Amino acid sequence: MTTANTADIVIAGAGIGGLAAALALHAKGIDAVVLEAAPELAPLGVGINIQPAAIGILTELGLGETLAATGIRTREHRYLDHKGATLWTEPRGVDAGHEHPQYSIHRGELQMLLLAAVRDRLGPGAVRTGLRVICFHQTPSGVRVLAHDESGGAVEIEAAALVGADGLRSAVRAQLHPDRVPLSPAGVDMWRGLSEMDEFLDGRTMILANDEQATRLIAYPVSRRHAERGKALVNWVCLVAAPSKSLSGDAGWNRPGRIEEVLPHLADWDFDWLHLPEMLARSPRILRYPMVDRDPLPHWGEGRVTLLGDAAHLMYPIGANGASQAVIDAATLAAELAEGADVATALLRYEAARRPATTAIILANRNMDGAERGIAGRPGHDKTAELATITHRYRVAVERRQPLT
Repeated sequence: MTTANTADIVIAGAGIGGLAAALALHAKGIDAVVLEAAPELAPLGVGINIQPAAIGILTELGLGETLAATGIRTREHRYLDHKGATLWTEPRGVDAGHEHPQYSIHRGELQMLLLAAVRDRLGPGAVRTGLRVICFHQTPSGVRVLAHDESGGAVEIEAAALVGADGLRSAVRAQLHPDRVPLSPAGVDMWRGLSEMDEFLDGRTMILANDEQATRLIAYPVSRRHAERGKALVNWVCLVAAPSKSLSGDAGWNRPGRIEEVLPHLADWDFDWLHLPEMLARSPRILRYPMVDRDPLPHWGEGRVTLLGDAAHLMYPIGANGASQAVIDAATLAAELAEGADVATALLRYEAARRPATTAIILANRNMDGAERGIAGRPGHDKTAELATITHRYRVAVERRQPLT
């Protein structure tokens, strides 16, 4: 049975990008409804970083105090070798001169605070869970969006526009670009976890370490509430070169991993201030998945339908840009739609503003991954100067594409 509904803007997906878009549109006086396939939203996932440009947007949306009470204001990136020696340091956020901080935060907690804000401002029915967008059909005056509920029943919604923020497996992207579905694997496997520790350096530092086999470890605190209790909730990720770049199995974010898979890669590592096996063992759950992205699209949308976030520009989790770019997408989309021009024209302007920027970051992330692995894989090589060079090049390539902060 089909039920009909109407909405100004339909957003497929209640992830960080979709919820940020709903808030940004509402701030411009545009109503939106978010359709989410999951029957219930819960604070899942591990830690992420949000860059100053995106934090500035979220602060303008009235979330600054909530972010400060939830995440960690990252002060510094510290590059180490596998024996814990510091190779290079780089200030971050306000310590690097930005107006806004860089936050390290639990992805699920960020999603929940965005969800609470959407429901508070747009109403409890603004996010409709248990509704998976299946397809869409454009009409002369709008878009007809078809979704299925948990029982398989059909729900049809008429809208002025559809925004596909439905992530890695986007149904909206698949209909717009049926020939551009494949993922591009990096040839890197990642294990991720969250561990409560008694301390972690100064509580505001991210470490990025590597050895001569190009194994990398990234770790940083993500919870203000833990810090207030004198603890550190540490997000960690171990990246290991895979035997090949073939992609097999599930590329999603919830495949279980085991500590026994990770420890052999860190057997020769030794930090005098951190017992790595203990940190890994303290994680109640370990996730394992390949590092993937997608080749940039030649265009995102068509007519009254467009894409946002991972659905538009899936990128390697390097440089803390995935969620940040989704937030910037959201603000740009709302600004263009608020101009009052024809919807299709506004979406074209949105894409013109965002697609070149995110394409550049996808390519910069690929280059950064290759450069980091290249440096790590040269035994006896002096890595300090080269790390300084590649981090500077990456920062310039990315930050010139961001709004001023």
